[in-house]
Amino acid sequence: MRSGTSRPNRTPFAAIVLAAGASTRMQGSPKALLPIDSEPAVQRILNVCEELEVAPVIVVAGRDSAPIRGALRGTAALVVENPSWSEGRTGSIQVGLGAVEDGVGALLWPIDHPFVQARTVEALVSRARSDAMALWVVPTFEGRGGHPIVLQPPTFAAISGLSRDTPLRNLLAEFGPQVLRVPVSDPGVTENVDTPETYRAALERYRREVPDPSWTGG
Repeated sequence: MRSGTSRPNRTPFAAIVLAAGASTRMQGSPKALLPIDSEPAVQRILNVCEELEVAPVIVVAGRDSAPIRGALRGTAALVVENPSWSEGRTGSIQVGLGAVEDGVGALLWPIDHPFVQARTVEALVSRARSDAMALWVVPTFEGRGGHPIVLQPPTFAAISGLSRDTPLRNLLAEFGPQVLRVPVSDPGVTENVDTPETYRAALERYRREVPDPSWTGG
């Protein structure tokens, strides 16, 4: 049994959307701008976060920062640029964490997982708030770890100490029992949309399970 689960954590959470990659396997089309019904993927993620009052939403952009800024013009999203985006995803995480206020946790959401349901995100944030031991919350689907993840502020120093190309998962052993894995019934957490084929398959699955395109998943 995990200890300390009866003490709720009141930490607020910001969202960090990782959208700085080159989308090379997507034949150059920015993943952030892939259409999901009538809106780009990054807008859908913003909608889910706003629905759940996870704010601010910080979008870390790189090569495609100009079109991403254009797509988000007029929204509440904060777009920050990672000039070293090609050196590794952890560098983008570090840039995003640098825009988070002191004492605020982070919902870390890679753009290549745009179909995650709002109820899944709500469950992850809720577990992070209700379990005082949980510094790192990971969703799992059919035994596989996925995204987005929730990070509490005590993890930020260790993340800042990584090199830009060191995978974040290398820190999992360091946090040990403070890593909470939450089983969910949402295939979106493990759908890695990084090719046209995986995008089409994920979109078809999403449309079958979410008949109303205006519904974000809550």
